[in-house]
Amino acid sequence: MARSGKSKDTPGGAKRWLVRAFKFGLVATLGALFAIIVAVVIAYQSLPSYESLKSSPNGQMIRVHAADGSVIVSLGPSFGRWLSYDQIPTVMVDAMVSTEDKRYYMHPGVDPIGMARATWVALENRGKGRRWQGASTITQQVTRNIFLNNSYSWGRKVREMILALALERKFSKRQILELYLNKVYFGGGAYGIDAASRKFFGHPATTLDLPEAAIIAGLVKAPSSYSPTADAEAAIGRAGVVLQLMQENGAISAAERASVDLDDVKMAPEPPQNSVRYFTDWALPQLDVLVDEPNEPLEVYTTIDLGMQKAATAAIQANVPGGAQGALVSLDRDGAVRAMVGGLDYVTSNYNRATTATRQPGSAWKIFVYMAALEAGYTPDTGVTDKPVTINGWSPRNSSGRFSGDIDVRTAFAYSINTVAAQLGVEVGFPTVADMARRFGVTTPINTHPSMVLGTSDVRLIDMTRAFASIARKGVAVTPYGITKVTTADGRLLYQHQDDTSRVLVAPWVAAGMTDLMQTAVSTGTGKAAQIGRPVAGKTGTTSSNKDGWFLGFSSGITTGVWMGRDDARPVGVLQGGRAPAHAFADYMKVAVSRRPVEQFETQVTLPEWQLEPDEEAYYGEPDNGSGGGMMVDENGMPISQDQQQEDDGTEPDDQPVEQAPPARTTPPRLDQQWIDQVLGREGRRPPPR
Repeated sequence: MARSGKSKDTPGGAKRWLVRAFKFGLVATLGALFAIIVAVVIAYQSLPSYESLKSSPNGQMIRVHAADGSVIVSLGPSFGRWLSYDQIPTVMVDAMVSTEDKRYYMHPGVDPIGMARATWVALENRGKGRRWQGASTITQQVTRNIFLNNSYSWGRKVREMILALALERKFSKRQILELYLNKVYFGGGAYGIDAASRKFFGHPATTLDLPEAAIIAGLVKAPSSYSPTADAEAAIGRAGVVLQLMQENGAISAAERASVDLDDVKMAPEPPQNSVRYFTDWALPQLDVLVDEPNEPLEVYTTIDLGMQKAATAAIQANVPGGAQGALVSLDRDGAVRAMVGGLDYVTSNYNRATTATRQPGSAWKIFVYMAALEAGYTPDTGVTDKPVTINGWSPRNSSGRFSGDIDVRTAFAYSINTVAAQLGVEVGFPTVADMARRFGVTTPINTHPSMVLGTSDVRLIDMTRAFASIARKGVAVTPYGITKVTTADGRLLYQHQDDTSRVLVAPWVAAGMTDLMQTAVSTGTGKAAQIGRPVAGKTGTTSSNKDGWFLGFSSGITTGVWMGRDDARPVGVLQGGRAPAHAFADYMKVAVSRRPVEQFETQVTLPEWQLEPDEEAYYGEPDNGSGGGMMVDENGMPISQDQQQEDDGTEPDDQPVEQAPPARTTPPRLDQQWIDQVLGREGRRPPPR
């Protein structure tokens, strides 16, 4: 009997548990439903107006203008014209709904069927690292784009669903579709169908046809993978899937599907990447310190001159030796960057050799040596002696293999005589030369070994060009800049460049003397290939073993620096500063200054009183530079063998024309008592020595 009673009780107990479980589930469901309703009501009340949602930013767009105002590149998100629902072609709406949310007109903002399917897929792929996909409705995508982010988490998914339910309560299906089609990202920086249509097909979205609409609708799933500009074949393949979905959803008939030939769709050509991107890559990061506007679209007006940029690119490409790279920077008299070439081809290599690479400048560095000497009292006519020199075991030699004896400073600079540069470095002090380079804008480390006078410290092309531009500006500091002003899309001024002429680096007569020396270098010395039919002042530079070739100079208010060499710093046999770089300089400058008036250099300036006595009348005696035959070192100060001395001593093969010897100078008079009496007019009045 007991067993019988127990068996009777068992079904009753199970039934009671089922009832309790049902009640608990019902209460939990009602509670969850109530919580969702409360959450939706709260979200509904917090939703902004429709106009506010239309104006919510998708990201910051930056349009970059050249000096003539033309747009040279658009960066960040791009936005087309806002289209109302009635302006959007029906095929575009049908393509998007069929592809992204085929039950859009039936669900309340979330799709229970889609969620169930996505949950099942998620359970099947648990532990495989795959994301929950396929459950988001168009409404959910709108809420994610406007209010949330793309992180994959359960918390974000719940907030997304609540906002989607609230959005459907507040706005109509048409309004939500209008928001979606005007704000969804289609790749290539294009937000909204009008921006996408203009980017990929070259016309407004109001004229989209069926195959174009299918291509655009197919981009939403993976904009980078299906972009027509990145992979046209993938884009067309995805568009075929969209057309099939449209047919299955009843948006088009089988006959309409069969009549579409996606291969006939004409894509808008992608603007080619060109050398101007070297400039924009350098200039645009400066916006972070110039303006504080993280959201509004910006209009950035720059200094780049497209005609000069084209000429610069052509000059580099036409003159760079095979296997080498080239770079060019061109500054206007106030520092405005008019052209910048960072390499032969931006698409192949976006490494900017004009602003980033550091290379040895060779004898182009001598401008700092000679300016230090001019500031110390030398003039272009001061007498110097080209002779063997040994400094702390370092013995520079001239590439001509000979010494010219007594000459003047102008001749020594024009023919880039290394022994004279070394002697000047000793006299003014190597730290003084380094200080002069720092003063003129060299930002890289500078060594003070004796060999530094021949340019053994690595520099950047833009820094060296800046230094030459400051000399051209008569000693006033020049700071390269690329941005003239920044405004918002509605014209509100955020930044305006102001020229600063307050920093004077050297006295005008020092800059004039340096200009005199550099003009001679181009007229009769190592830089003759840089002549352009009007006054030019400049300097060549070639490092040991022809690893780097430089020419920097200025004319008619434009200062240009050219560098050539290999990225791996291997020698280039035909590379010399007075050849390919000088030719590239001339090719470019003929175009750059063609519309500017010819300007004569002001090289005759009034010297300070202590400089009025001719330097050749001062007698300093023979400098004590050792007996010669000292150990020779390379550009890094390392000893080299006698076998290497003939081929690698930091000299410049192009800087010593063999066919023309520098003119000799008469020996200056000895500074003795007789000379003093002659100067003071006391001859014949002084008693004879006892």
